[in-house]
Amino acid sequence: MLSRHIDPDEIIKKCKEHPHRKHASVGGRRALHQSWVRDEDAAAVPKYTMPKVGIASKAAYQLLHDETALDGNPLLNLASFVHTWMPEEADRLIMENINKNLVDLDEYPAASVIHNRCISMLGDLWHAPKEGKVIGTATAGSSEAIMLGGLAMKKRWQEARKAAGKDHFHPNVIFGSNAQVALEKFARYFDVEARLVPVKEENGFVLNPHDAIQYCDENTIGIIVILGSTYTGHFEDVALMSALLDDLQARTGLDIPIHVDGASGAFVAPFAFPSLQWDFKVPRVVSINTSGHKFGLTYAGLGWVLWRDESFLHKDLVFELHYLGSTEYTFTLNFSKPAAPVIVQMFNFLNLGFEGYRKIAYKDLRNARMLSKALESTYFKVFSNIHRPATETGAITEGSGAGHSPSPIPKDGDNPEHYLAGLPVVAFRLSDTYKAENPNVKQAWIQTMLRTKGWIVPNYGAPKGAAEGTEILRVVVRETLSEDLMERLIIDILSIAESLMGPDHAFSGGEAAPKGITHPDHGHARPEKENFDGEEEKKEQVGFSSQC
Repeated sequence: MLSRHIDPDEIIKKCKEHPHRKHASVGGRRALHQSWVRDEDAAAVPKYTMPKVGIASKAAYQLLHDETALDGNPLLNLASFVHTWMPEEADRLIMENINKNLVDLDEYPAASVIHNRCISMLGDLWHAPKEGKVIGTATAGSSEAIMLGGLAMKKRWQEARKAAGKDHFHPNVIFGSNAQVALEKFARYFDVEARLVPVKEENGFVLNPHDAIQYCDENTIGIIVILGSTYTGHFEDVALMSALLDDLQARTGLDIPIHVDGASGAFVAPFAFPSLQWDFKVPRVVSINTSGHKFGLTYAGLGWVLWRDESFLHKDLVFELHYLGSTEYTFTLNFSKPAAPVIVQMFNFLNLGFEGYRKIAYKDLRNARMLSKALESTYFKVFSNIHRPATETGAITEGSGAGHSPSPIPKDGDNPEHYLAGLPVVAFRLSDTYKAENPNVKQAWIQTMLRTKGWIVPNYGAPKGAAEGTEILRVVVRETLSEDLMERLIIDILSIAESLMGPDHAFSGGEAAPKGITHPDHGHARPEKENFDGEEEKKEQVGFSSQC
């Protein structure tokens, strides 16, 4: 990289014609013009130390406004699960409540009531048992929610071990090596041994419950099952994991609970796959977390965690406070948190309702299936399974570039339950056929070339335990990715794949290499040459307008 051999700041300093700003001082120009000029106000502001004297608010705004223009377009950021758009009414609610701290229950009682109503709605959505007392809280995101779910399992395990007079200093937790880093953070931060179960490509790079059960022992505080892997979008099998743990308990007496990491899937499965057994209907599931800012459709900064009953939230995690004007109870890692994200989560619940969330889930999955089928029938191997009929079994097929036929469409092609369950995520790589015919092509080039068109599509390595060296491209299909944009994305991916084929591809530097990537449908807006240069007799002008 340039910065390893050259100091960019030093180069920039030497290239300035007036390094001491003798002729471009802030006051020099203002003596002639009293209007605000962005460069002069911002010129004296240090980058890495706090300025001794501030600048005008308009100048500070413009400086940051211009700099953040270098960020990618959130609409085209297909790498992130985080939602990037809300209706203008939600934006107004955020601005109206942006100065409220949710923890101040006595000062902001309405915000507290809305928070509790959200918990109640989520408990109902996830089938919390009516005979229990579901309890939960908003968090800063799924990471904090996972920490709380893990801590609750650890505390209950320790209490049981102490009561039995056994060692309680060596807890372990089990999850697949495909887990998001938040799960590993929990284990490391809170001194719990992380037992990572290797995943395999034939299982979709997700936890196999039969493999996980072999890691269980008397020190296992719980198993975290992921409803929506960030690698491929697959749902791990909660019901099978529970059944195997039931069998383990019958054989050994070990009673091991399940925490469901539903960061993305807990806001997809209830609407798209209502018959899937994954939530509190499964008795061994004691807690569930999710991200409101993913498929809950709020902006970044909101997570949720719920326990099926308050008995599963250990008393050591609950703190009683008296200094904010009333008696309050808190069991989150951070204390203060904004009320606005919770309020706009309720806005979504009221505005969309169950049917609105269902329609969005259907649309996202429909668009993801279209992308999966287009890729699989051309130059790619698709790891995600949401386009495969639910009755389909066997190995994942590959595209060959020779018109491979997509999977047959079920009778009701729009019902997600007729396909394998998963997130609206498309994970894929170049097919073996394509790589054999184009051995010098690097898959990372596709990521780079898509970025030149505005698309942000990550290319990353497979999780531990999978095939070494496997690279995966991934597209997260969010609400903002319309069918029209999806068609555009398909055209761009395929045109890039084709531009890299052959000896004179886009990165070869050869004379025959294309000078730029063109879109096949750009020609729709171009005039046909024969309509203007043909031999047919010219028609006389009609009307009064002048000819060009």
